[in-house]
Amino acid sequence: MIAVLLSDHTALTSDQIAAVLFDSPITCAHRLYALRRMDFINRVLRSGQPSQVYWVPGRLSARLVALTRGETPPSPKAVAMAADSVLSDRTRRHTIETNQFFIDLLAHSRSHPQSRLTRWWSEQQTAAAFGRRVRPDGHGVWTTGQRRVGFWLEYDRGTEGHVRLRDKLEPYRRLRVDGGPGHVLLFSLPSRERERNLHHHLGETAGHDHRVADALATVAIATCARDRVNGHGPAGPVWRLVGNGGHRLRLADLPTTEEEPGPLNPGPPSTDQDPLHELT
Repeated sequence: MIAVLLSDHTALTSDQIAAVLFDSPITCAHRLYALRRMDFINRVLRSGQPSQVYWVPGRLSARLVALTRGETPPSPKAVAMAADSVLSDRTRRHTIETNQFFIDLLAHSRSHPQSRLTRWWSEQQTAAAFGRRVRPDGHGVWTTGQRRVGFWLEYDRGTEGHVRLRDKLEPYRRLRVDGGPGHVLLFSLPSRERERNLHHHLGETAGHDHRVADALATVAIATCARDRVNGHGPAGPVWRLVGNGGHRLRLADLPTTEEEPGPLNPGPPSTDQDPLHELT
């Protein structure tokens, strides 16, 4: 299970792995270091912060996952290069923070068994599955009872202007028009101020730019502000729909549309797409 998560999502911290797979962080730490001694997984330490441990695939775990999937195992050099990429501050922070969004959903499921993250695809997996027409930071399907909400995640760290965020809408609109799924597009934003400004910018721009107006009419868009979630995770009532005032909704209550699978629509998640399916 650890091998699959690391293979699909590049790197995870000890706390993230413990949150979804272990009842005790001490037990988790012992297991991780035992696997490292076996050369099954590896770790990356942030310079100057030895307590910050990032776990990445090792030679044996990378080989196991590849063989299980009928793929050619990566060379030891390729495994080492992938681990080295995590040394980049920008890459690591974005990867770890994006992964935390999905980890929070998986952790929520442990105490709310009626809800489950039944698909978690990374940026690379999502781009490949949808013909590289869109490149969100991640894609998931959140299942609560009989209701499924498919979503695209754009995890914003506040480094891009609102025009850049606005321009991200068009590829999702085109995919939807061409037969892609009716997933909701989520923007996880760092602050309430940035969220307010984005809503204002989109509403103002839609009044004179038909492309933005078409995108807003075609794709449901919801935002959250990470500095004002009041203790709620992404499953909770933190989402504000663009064009729907300030009311906050749970992830399970966001609008979504399901159609028959097709070339640009993989359809409902299969059992083996559940990120924790091996545990069940």
